Amino acid sequence: MHIDLIIVILLLIMVVFYFRRWSNFVYAVAIIDIFLRILAFIRDNVPVPELKRLLAKYFSSSVPHIFDKYTNGILFVILMWILVIIYICFLFYVFRTFLKKRK
Repeated sequence: MHIDLIIVILLLIMVVFYFRRWSNFVYAVAIIDIFLRILAFIRDNVPVPELKRLLAKYFSSSVPHIFDKYTNGILFVILMWILVIIYICFLFYVFRTFLKKRK
C-alpha cells in the first residue's frame, strides 16, 4: 500500500495551500520526518507485536525512506538534495528563533 506516500503528500499540499509560506512548508517537512522517526523508534522498541505490524505496514521510517521506496536513480538524488536544503532551512529557522528568544 502507498498509504505513507499519500499521507505525506496530502499533509504537504494542505500546508502549501493553507499557510502559503516557505517557512511553514519547511516546518511541515521537518515535523513529518520527526514524526515518522518517532513512529519507527516505537515500532522497533515496543514489545507489542500487533503494534509493530501496524506501524510497519502503514508508516515508513522517514522521509528519505519514502523517497527510496518510490523513486530510484537521479530522481532520488535530486529529492535527497532538496530534502537536505529543506533541513538546512529548518536548522536556520530554529537557530534564529533560539537567538530571538535568548535576548
